[in-house]
Amino acid sequence: MDHHVVVEKLCRCAKRKQMPQIKTLDDKENAMRIARAWAQEMNETFCGEHSFGVIEVDDNYVITVGDGN
Repeated sequence: MDHHVVVEKLCRCAKRKQMPQIKTLDDKENAMRIARAWAQEMNETFCGEHSFGVIEVDDNYVITVGDGN
């Protein structure tokens, strides 16, 4: 079964880094790890205009985009 990591909205920083909006994996645990790692990297290295979190939707993980810190 496929599990997806989906970036809710690609901000300018994500587009500049050519980050994919969807990544498909065959293992749910790996999908969760990748989603959390991406969100952490985005929070630590992007400009700060947005903040990023992870929510589980069905068997997928969505990286949410909110107002900056």
